[in-house]
Amino acid sequence: MNTHANDLERELSLQELEPSPIEEEFPSDSYFPAASDKAPYDDEAIKPVQRTSTLGLDAHSPVWYLTRIHKYSSYAFSVFTAFHVANTALIPLATRSVSSSEPYLLLTRPYYQSPIAEPFVVVLPLIAHIGSGVALRLYRRKQNLKRYGAENRTDRRMVAWPKLSGTSALGYALVPLVFGHAFVNRIIPLWYEGGSSSINLGYVSHGFAKHPAVSFVGFSALITVGVWHSVWGWAKWLNFTPSQVTQGGPEGQLLRKRRWYVVNAISAVVSALWLAGGMGIVGRGGAVGGWVGREYDQLYSHIPLIGNYMASS
Repeated sequence: MNTHANDLERELSLQELEPSPIEEEFPSDSYFPAASDKAPYDDEAIKPVQRTSTLGLDAHSPVWYLTRIHKYSSYAFSVFTAFHVANTALIPLATRSVSSSEPYLLLTRPYYQSPIAEPFVVVLPLIAHIGSGVALRLYRRKQNLKRYGAENRTDRRMVAWPKLSGTSALGYALVPLVFGHAFVNRIIPLWYEGGSSSINLGYVSHGFAKHPAVSFVGFSALITVGVWHSVWGWAKWLNFTPSQVTQGGPEGQLLRKRRWYVVNAISAVVSALWLAGGMGIVGRGGAVGGWVGREYDQLYSHIPLIGNYMASS
């Protein structure tokens, strides 16, 4: 009897069942938790890795900001330099005459000597460029002292300053030359005449005629140092300096050598053009006579240290 009951139960369990469709979606809140039930680390704790910016600089570090101030301030000052080179060198070189070049200087000068344009195109970019460069050097010096644990003056003397590149060295040498040039051609006329409306290419040629030694030495240094610093600086911004070559082996060495020659060749060509126009044409324009010439002599006499010598010569 029990055997018959077991056989009947086994037969019922093996009966064919009607197929039923499988649910395509799980019922809500059945297996997967709701959005409100997610673990806090799903969206908050797991965050993408913070990456550094170009050159491996942290996007919030002082070096990051100072580097960009140093770079972008040179853009604005380069615009002024391009106008200045064209007015004082390229146009005189093309016209072969100081008097024929004066109208072009007077035509473009308001664009970079107006009360609005001059601070934003010349003064502020120049101050920002120099200030950020000095600040970068001091900050890196501070980081080196901190890295090596220099606590007193003796320890600080043992830690070397950051390496000074050739471009930076030219930049520091250029600072007194630029300020001296601006002092003679912009600040002195502003102090003693209330403006620089009378300052033109004739003022420069008058200085060359009356004081050739000072003028030739000063302008030669200003042009050569300024051009080499600017061209090498732009090569750095464009990733074209020899030190920025990442390729190794003989090919990398050859590429570095080629870049060195290209950058220096461009510097030499620009310097030659500026010297040919600025000193070869304007510098040989001769002295200005009459009351205008005497006014120029008075302005040159106000130059510190050498003003008395220039007035008596």
